[in-house]
Amino acid sequence: MSKNKKISKEKSIRRAKTMTEIVISLALLGAGGFFVRNAMKDAATVQTSPYFDDKDIAVTDADSTTVPDPNQMIFESKTVDTKDKFRGDLILVNEDHEYFSGDEDLVSIIEMNEENERTCFSAVDSTYTILRQVYEPMARMIQDFSDQYDNDRLIIYGSYRTKDFQQQLYDDDVANSEDGKSTKVAKPGFSEHESGLAFDFTEADNYDYDGTGDYAWLNANCYKYGFIVRYTKAKEKITKIEDEPWHFRYVGVPHAYYMDANDLCLEEYIDLVRQHPYDGEHLEFKDDKDVEYEVYFVKSDDGSDKTTVPVPNGVRYEISGNNVDGFIVTVYKNQKPLVEVAPTKSFEDVSELTTDEDEESEENVSDVDTDETEE
Repeated sequence: MSKNKKISKEKSIRRAKTMTEIVISLALLGAGGFFVRNAMKDAATVQTSPYFDDKDIAVTDADSTTVPDPNQMIFESKTVDTKDKFRGDLILVNEDHEYFSGDEDLVSIIEMNEENERTCFSAVDSTYTILRQVYEPMARMIQDFSDQYDNDRLIIYGSYRTKDFQQQLYDDDVANSEDGKSTKVAKPGFSEHESGLAFDFTEADNYDYDGTGDYAWLNANCYKYGFIVRYTKAKEKITKIEDEPWHFRYVGVPHAYYMDANDLCLEEYIDLVRQHPYDGEHLEFKDDKDVEYEVYFVKSDDGSDKTTVPVPNGVRYEISGNNVDGFIVTVYKNQKPLVEVAPTKSFEDVSELTTDEDEESEENVSDVDTDETEE
């Protein structure tokens, strides 16, 4: 075989081999494309699983250390009359802070006793009155005392007084003093008795009350009913009134408890609460029944008729003026707001109502003429 023919044959073999490799490669590429196309087609027709929750999932920041407090109170704004800082169970009435009287909701002590069939105590006569909200805790305290000691000799010897009657008592005490001053009777307009929040005890045996013997129970336990012994010998320099173990003042259970537990008079307590403003650290404590309270102060907006007071949402609270410069908010933690439920009426009852209902008016109670000389 010639050399040229040999070379030509070798080229032919190489050319056939190359063509075969190209054909095989094209076949492989075609098959790959076919499978990819079918896979895409099948993927497009897959339905969403019925168990898939199509919602955004919050991503937790691994570096975050802030945990929301589920017990944290939410506060909202409440608008009150600025002049109401002169009203409430916690008003401070003393020689520096006058009581601005008016619209007291007073009840006769004797008439209330008769209505509630209470015989464990009495008052001098039916003209002796007290604020309506004070009567019930006062009566419960005396009833508990009477049940324990079988004693029904207590008499309310001093309660609400008009400014004119307070003037009479003050003038009489000054006339009988050696230096022309009174340390037993507050100046007219500056007595707690004018607010209806205070009362004095005496007893039917000696017409005297010093808070000793069986009666020591009342002075020691009055805080449980919302009362404090307002004037004690230890606090004379602050109150400017001599020791009066017979003089009780209503302030409400949380505050009476705190003052008793910490040996504070009302002047000291009002100053303490003022150091706990809403936007600062609140005064928080438990009473001896493990009821939790939170107390804070809101300064009154004296340049406006209205003051905005922050109050907790969905939690029981009370607002009282302090008769000085603002409002004290008392929060009953973990307690729902008190709701007064109106009595329901049937359709027949409602249909019988008329628009000509008579309006009842309360009669003013006349001044009491007695020989009282206490504050």
